[in-house]
Amino acid sequence: MSLGDLQNLTMLAVAQLGADAVSRNIRDLLAELADRELSVATVFVTLTRLEDRGLLASQPGDAPSRGGRRTRVFHVTELGWNALRETRAASERLWKGLKTP
Repeated sequence: MSLGDLQNLTMLAVAQLGADAVSRNIRDLLAELADRELSVATVFVTLTRLEDRGLLASQPGDAPSRGGRRTRVFHVTELGWNALRETRAASERLWKGLKTP
């Protein structure tokens, strides 16, 4: 299963954040480490699509977010880890032997 760039980065952010993988923290980490300034809506849609594909799962968080709604804490599923490994392996195969200027 192939992942697009934003999907790959989002899943890696979720994995990195662990129990703190809520949409706001995911967005902040992508901005900090991947230099990707994303809207809340973009992050939410990406997380929802990854969850719909079975690559992420979520459960309600402990504390309500702004507006009184509970946050959702995301984690990478086994299918998601397999997709991350496949995406990484494909990238490494393409980089191997590449002559950079």
